[in-house]
Amino acid sequence: MHKKLSLTPPMGWNSWDCYGAAVNEEQLLANADYMAKHLKDYGWEYVVCDIQWSEPTANSFYYNYFAPLCMDEYSRLIPSVERFPSSANGKGFKPIADYIHSLGLKFGIHIMRGIPRQAAHQNTKIKCEGVTAKDIANPTSICNWNPDMYGLYPDNKGAQEYYDSIFELYASWDVDYIKCDDIANTEMFPDNPYSARKEIEMLRKAIDKCGRDMVLSLSPGPAPVWEHEHLAAHANMWRMTGDFWDEWSKLHAMFERCYAWQEYVQPGAWPDCDMLPLGRIQITEEKPEYRDRYTRFTHDEQITMMTLWGIFRSPLMMGGEMRDNDEFTLSLLQNRELIDMLKNSSGARQFKREETDGKGEIIWTSTGENCKYVALFNTDDKKREISFNITDISIGGVKYSVRDMWAHEEYATTDGEFSAKVNPHGARLFKITAK
Repeated sequence: MHKKLSLTPPMGWNSWDCYGAAVNEEQLLANADYMAKHLKDYGWEYVVCDIQWSEPTANSFYYNYFAPLCMDEYSRLIPSVERFPSSANGKGFKPIADYIHSLGLKFGIHIMRGIPRQAAHQNTKIKCEGVTAKDIANPTSICNWNPDMYGLYPDNKGAQEYYDSIFELYASWDVDYIKCDDIANTEMFPDNPYSARKEIEMLRKAIDKCGRDMVLSLSPGPAPVWEHEHLAAHANMWRMTGDFWDEWSKLHAMFERCYAWQEYVQPGAWPDCDMLPLGRIQITEEKPEYRDRYTRFTHDEQITMMTLWGIFRSPLMMGGEMRDNDEFTLSLLQNRELIDMLKNSSGARQFKREETDGKGEIIWTSTGENCKYVALFNTDDKKREISFNITDISIGGVKYSVRDMWAHEEYATTDGEFSAKVNPHGARLFKITAK
């Protein structure tokens, strides 16, 4: 069963937030080295190469429309040798995967659903007798933000065989993680955002057939909440949101998304809050207002993000260039107490939300081993004191120890009531045990 692959939320790094469409082999491996040295012991393990790895001319955050892509004889995209030199002579991503595995880490790649447009236009062959790319490509099923692919006619001969063939290739490269895009929400079709349902099922069949375990992540969001059973049956994680960036409005909106999905968090099937735009990001961005900068989130907003992702149990995918992490950024990623909660808690719920015009306080709780977790969030522009009564949640005892999980110190001993001052847009996270 695929759910056994990710009994806890996957943790890793993804190249998109810092390099967009332009990541190369040196950058990928250097971040793998950093993870092995600084983060592996904390549970971080996936190194994911995001979009456009088959395009030789990719050199910025954006897509070069209808640029030639590298393909093999069966219409399958392969890495650009110009950007990934170790892939020469048909080796694909196998040398990179081998190196990352030698570090004790796991390797992932981004794909788009469907088949390359250039394969359909050139009518190249696929690994199915008597069928070509043109026979399975659906030119009306397209992505509105990336020009590379056509979706498939799922019922046509050769469609499943094509997906089988690409995962056969990825298995030969020893890939551990697949992020498939334009599939959890097909934005081109707002009246039918889950129009790729059958292609999700085809991905699942192809992975199960390929002989190698691979975590399957679906993007972009928002994935439809009403499809939670189908998503959990076929994928390990799926995006709850569109691309998440370092803006308070996007972070504030995530509380509502987490609330909508809180009932459907389960081992092996994780609603995903998206990548963590921490540290140095958008290095290859062309627009001056966004180009090569550090996150715009304040320290308090970064703590809010990590606290919400952690107590909700979202996958954690670091998005920034890790080699440029400052001490504060690294401290967020190395918080063992938060990671222990992420891996071992359950039943996260929004306990309270009181806001006026989007400003106020939000409280989340979850259950750990012989403990409870309480997260206090201040969505106001000024400092607030937020109170909580432990007796309102199911925990035995008459005296309680309250530990501050960001300060890593005992905060208080109480018979139930406690309060904490919380900075603007900030959070406090506590572990509560009965004495």
